[in-house]
Amino acid sequence: MDATSAALLAGFAGLLTGALAVVAVRYSERQQTRMPPTTPVTPLPSGVADVLAVLRSSAIVVDSADEVINNSPSATAYGLVKGRELVHGELRHLARQVRRDGVIRESQLELARGPLGQGRSIMQARVAPLGSSHVLLLVEDHTQARRVEEVRRDFVANVSHELKTPVGGLGLLAEAIQDAKDDPEAVERFASRMQVESHRLAQLVKEIVDLSRLQVADTLHEPRLVDVTAAVREAIDYSRVGADAKQIEIAEACAPDLKVFGDEDLLVTAVRNLIGNAVAYSDPGTRVAVGGRLADEMVEITVADQGQGIPAAEQGRIFERFYRVDDARSRATGGTGLGLAIVKHICANHGGDVDVWSEEGRGSTFTIRLPAASDRTPQRASETPPAHAVPSRKREPSA
Repeated sequence: MDATSAALLAGFAGLLTGALAVVAVRYSERQQTRMPPTTPVTPLPSGVADVLAVLRSSAIVVDSADEVINNSPSATAYGLVKGRELVHGELRHLARQVRRDGVIRESQLELARGPLGQGRSIMQARVAPLGSSHVLLLVEDHTQARRVEEVRRDFVANVSHELKTPVGGLGLLAEAIQDAKDDPEAVERFASRMQVESHRLAQLVKEIVDLSRLQVADTLHEPRLVDVTAAVREAIDYSRVGADAKQIEIAEACAPDLKVFGDEDLLVTAVRNLIGNAVAYSDPGTRVAVGGRLADEMVEITVADQGQGIPAAEQGRIFERFYRVDDARSRATGGTGLGLAIVKHICANHGGDVDVWSEEGRGSTFTIRLPAASDRTPQRASETPPAHAVPSRKREPSA
C-alpha cells in the first residue's frame, strides 16, 4: 500500500471516529436531559373527596411531596392553603412526621393569620396517614374558644376585685364609726359613706346576677309582643330623677307603633342603662336625646348625649364586662362596668345588636337594633286576644 492510500485510509478512519464521538456525546446529552421515570401517584381512596366536603374541620390532603391534592373550601378561607401548597411550615412539619412514622398526631398551633401584621389564630390540628402515600390534616379554629376562656378567667378575677373594694370600704367605715362613737358628726358622716358603699355593693351584686342570667339564657323562653315606645318612656321616667339633679334635659322622640317580640322588662333595663350612662357622663345643663324608629324591618332605639365622648381606641372594648374608659370617673359616678355588657347580652337575646358612634368632645350615640314584629306573625296563646274578640271598653274621662 502506497503512502497516499495509507493517508486517505487514516483520514477516513479519523473522520469516522470523530463522527462516532459526536453521536455518542449527543446521545449522552439526551440521556442526561431526559426526565427520570415518575413513580405513579396512588389515587385517593374512593369517597374521600365527598367526606372532606361535609367535614366541619378544615380538611387538607397532601401527597408524598407535601403538595396539596385536595382540600375543603374553609382551608382556603382560613389561609391554610394557597394554590397547591401548605402555607404554614408548622403544618408541613406535622405532615412529614406522620408520613415518617405513620402515627396520628395532634397539636395546638398558633399560626399567623396572614403575611402582614401580628394577628395570630389558635388552630387545633389532627394529622393522620391516609392510604400509603397521602396525609390528611384536619384543622379547627379555636381562637374564639381561647378568647372566651380568657374572658371567663378575667371575669372571675374582676368580680373578686370589684367585690373586695366596697366590702373593704364598709369594714374600714365600721371601724371608723366605732372609734368615733363619741363624736356624733363623725358618726353621721361615716354612716352616710357606708350607705353609699352598701348601695354600690348591692348594685354590683344585682348586675352580676343579671348578667349571669342573661349569659345562661341564650334565648328568650316566652317572647311576648312589646310596645317599644312604652318601654322607652318607662326607662326615661326611671332616669328622670338623676337627670333633674344635674339639670340635664331628656328629650324623647319615638315613632308610634314600634313593636318587637321579647321581654319588656329586659328592654327597659337596656334602654335605662344607656340613658343612665348618658346622664352620668354628661356635664350639667346639657341634653340627652332618646329616639325610636322603624328602619328596614328593624326597630332602632338611639340614645345620644353631649358628653366628653369615647376615644376611638377604646370603643371596641366598652361592651366588655368591667371595662371602664375612665376608671376614676366611673367609680366617682357609681359605675360598675357591667351596664353596657348587660345591654349587649339583652340585644343578643332578642336577635339584635348594639353599636356606638362617638367622637371626643362631641358626645356619643348608642344604637340598639332589634327585629321588628311583623303584623302577620302568628299570635301566641299567652298574648292578649285581638280587639274583636273582647268587648271594647271606653276609658272613663279623668276627673
